[in-house]
Amino acid sequence: MSGSGSYGKDGAGGAAPESQRLLNGADLPTNGLIQRSNNVSREETLRRLQGGEDGRRFSEDHAAAAALNESPVVQRQQPVKLTPSWEDSNLPDEELNFRGVTMEVAEMEINPPKDRYNLVYWIFLLHGIGTLMPWNMFITAKEYFVDYKLSEEYTGEKTALASNFLAYVGLTAQIPNVIFNWANILWEGKGQNLTTRVVYSLVFEVFIFILTVVLAMVNTSTWPEAFFFVTMGSVAALNMANGIYQNTVYGMAAKLPFKYTGAVVLGSNISGTFTSIVSIVSLLIAPDARTSAIYYFITALFILLVCFDTYFALPLNRFYRYHEMVNEKEQQALRRAQIGQTSSAPLWPIFKKCMPQLFNIFFVFFVTLAIFPAVHADIKQSSPDFFISEKFFTEITCFLTFNMFAMIGSMTASWFPWVST
Repeated sequence: MSGSGSYGKDGAGGAAPESQRLLNGADLPTNGLIQRSNNVSREETLRRLQGGEDGRRFSEDHAAAAALNESPVVQRQQPVKLTPSWEDSNLPDEELNFRGVTMEVAEMEINPPKDRYNLVYWIFLLHGIGTLMPWNMFITAKEYFVDYKLSEEYTGEKTALASNFLAYVGLTAQIPNVIFNWANILWEGKGQNLTTRVVYSLVFEVFIFILTVVLAMVNTSTWPEAFFFVTMGSVAALNMANGIYQNTVYGMAAKLPFKYTGAVVLGSNISGTFTSIVSIVSLLIAPDARTSAIYYFITALFILLVCFDTYFALPLNRFYRYHEMVNEKEQQALRRAQIGQTSSAPLWPIFKKCMPQLFNIFFVFFVTLAIFPAVHADIKQSSPDFFISEKFFTEITCFLTFNMFAMIGSMTASWFPWVST
């Protein structure tokens, strides 16, 4: 008869160190072939290991499990994928198991939303007003700058700054505006985010108009030259920001049907009429030129703040989101079609095809801005008995008349097109 101590030495039926180590749980197989049940006590497990047949069976099972785990061919079972890997790598995103498609997107695809109450149209009309607000505000305020801030009565000296004020404003405004319009078109770097362009441009314009209101409150009679150069710097800075803002608004409208680009154009023409009316009303209700200028420039500040708020309302509108989605799909299809080709737009071929109409637009604006406002605003009434008083003569016959008929012409062209599309 053999004693219990013999099992630890000969390995025939005893608990060898390997078995003892397995019993302690160090090398138990992890793939589920052999598991120690929680319902079996340690003593029962030891008894089974001490049996010859159970011991051999345990060793064989453990060796098989170890070989299975270490085999380079047999891998552990992977979870089932609903989308095969070949489909994941070969199909485009919009066709892959409706990836990224929400119920709202699917509904918009089936039933394209409409512009309810023309809200988006009115927002772009408002932004059209905002795009020309800085330019119209400074040229229409000729009476404030020339006849008050830079006048001989206010400063005590006569300078050439007042007589050539509008000509200086025209050059200081238009040159930066054109440069930054082109920069906004050609720059394809980090500035592609429309929100960044619109927000920073409007914030900068609001800051400049706050500075203009402060200058209207301050007595500048002792430093007219400094006031003049600060004003010119404000005009240049405003039109730098406005060049980016104006160009971006047209880019936003281009994603929508064509009438929304027309809304921006119409708004820019309404801007001049609106500014002229504000100027006349501020002259009527204000007791002096200083108070009139404060009311006048605060109105522009209010319009720009409304433009700022309505920009963030656009993404909340389903009609606008739908057309952004359609535009993004078109851009993705274009990028896939241009794989391996240059991604930049062929600007020169486009420019050559548009050349006749571009020259037409350039010539109209060149002649218009050569006369208005620098020459037109200096026209004086020839008779004191004229039905418009001298105080409102320039405001009505120059600024209001010009801007009102520009607005009517723009509206007429949209209502009665000569060439059908």
